[in-house]
Amino acid sequence: MDGRVRPERIVDVLREIGGDVIALQEVVSIAGSSRKLDQARFFADELGMHLALGFVRKFRGGDYGNVVLSRFPLRNSGCSYDLSVPRREKRGCLRVDVELSEERVLHVFNIHLGTAYLERRRQGRKIVAARIIESEDLSGPRVVLGDFNEWTAGLTSRILAARLNSVDIRTHLRRSRTYPGLFPVLHLDHIYFDDALELEKLALHRTRGALVASDHLPLVADFRIAALGGAGSAPRAGSETA
Repeated sequence: MDGRVRPERIVDVLREIGGDVIALQEVVSIAGSSRKLDQARFFADELGMHLALGFVRKFRGGDYGNVVLSRFPLRNSGCSYDLSVPRREKRGCLRVDVELSEERVLHVFNIHLGTAYLERRRQGRKIVAARIIESEDLSGPRVVLGDFNEWTAGLTSRILAARLNSVDIRTHLRRSRTYPGLFPVLHLDHIYFDDALELEKLALHRTRGALVASDHLPLVADFRIAALGGAGSAPRAGSETA
């Protein structure tokens, strides 16, 4: 928000949150340069987390796209889906399979959609047509989250709500607007999840550091796996635009 790119501030905010699974959008990683310019690797190394980078496009000589960080091992390096629409900025979805245990996998989909209404409609149809969130190889519960750039109930929201549970931020936060952090006027960041997950808590991480580090405030959700048969908990999941 002060016009400076300081990855260390993002790290400080992520440490405050203490999330087990973190979804970031708009991350730039310039390999072979200074540690801080390779943002995705810098975040992972500083936090001691596993990393998956979903490439969307080149930006200033680096890879630009979505990132998932996880305290749990990842069963794959991530699968990136192209959601781009002609003559619009490139967009994508990153799928990562998080290994909670040998028997249990959590499928995380980190999405960043476009800013235009018709663009998002085409992206919503592509998510369904390409069976991105309904792939036949899915074996565990799903969490779909990220920056949807959708502040009204558009096609993408309806498509996902018909297949998954939607986090109702008004119920948990007593507000419907979360962006930008200083003066919220829009609700752009969303989380959807399977029936096998139980949402225990939702919070908007609003600290002095978070207000400066990004124009989006981190949305943090605590989930429990309802089908465990015991008292085990699923990871905390957060979404933040870096």
